[in-house]
Amino acid sequence: MRSPFVISALLGSALVLSACEEGLQLGVDPVAEALEAVKGADGDNLNEIMMTVAEPSEAVTYFQRVLAQDPENIDLKRGLAISLVRSDRSAEAVTVWSDVTRHPDSVTADLVNLADALVRADQWDAAREVMNRIPEEEGSYQRYRLAAMIADAGEEWEKADEYYETASGLTMKPAAILNNWGYSNLIRGKFLDAEMLFQEAIRQNGKLFTAKNNLMMARGAQRKYDLPVMPMTQTERAELLYTLALTAIKNGDVQIGTGLLREAVDSHPQYFEAAVRSLNALENNVTN
Repeated sequence: MRSPFVISALLGSALVLSACEEGLQLGVDPVAEALEAVKGADGDNLNEIMMTVAEPSEAVTYFQRVLAQDPENIDLKRGLAISLVRSDRSAEAVTVWSDVTRHPDSVTADLVNLADALVRADQWDAAREVMNRIPEEEGSYQRYRLAAMIADAGEEWEKADEYYETASGLTMKPAAILNNWGYSNLIRGKFLDAEMLFQEAIRQNGKLFTAKNNLMMARGAQRKYDLPVMPMTQTERAELLYTLALTAIKNGDVQIGTGLLREAVDSHPQYFEAAVRSLNALENNVTN
């Protein structure tokens, strides 16, 4: 659905074009009028656009500039922190979110966002400490998603399962959290459980390639070397065969892995450099 601000902007552009024609006739400067209209735009809508659809580095620059003019504005600080996360500048985002949580108008959701930035910055102990400060009544999807990831990092598997299950029930689009839960089971060696979770993630979102690739690792770990029925492009099929091949070789099933590599090379619609390189290395090793 189009943002009301975007629709307004599109309508505004049409009006400016009309004004240009009138301006030529009436002596009005259409550029000056357009600039005045921009000055009167809703700042909250502009901030929202910067946080969501603007190019991340441009958004960071924008929020840094407006914060310099209004340094205690908590909404602008949040905008900067969100934009830093989008720019993969997690360590800087941690600093800004920490500042936000000390603001008198801070809310519980700010602590959740701080924990998220800490996880992204690989500061797991600090993230756990922040999560412990979050009240139990804060029952958001984001809170339980992070709690599951932190429990995973500490190998607290029962807690992780509990949090993943809760988080998956709190969103209308559970594919990503199901994929994370499946990967958690994969690293524990619970390959069948992981397989079922990856399959459910793909059922929820047939375009989630990460879940498809993880499914190949879970099946390969069980020596299931066939591709299951699921939506995939020809390129994806080749890449999934490649993952299966590497898993087979790791299992010691070199002959099967070699066949899967050849199939990956043959089925890819373009030149599949990684698979060709692996196949050549494998065949040269066998020859030698």
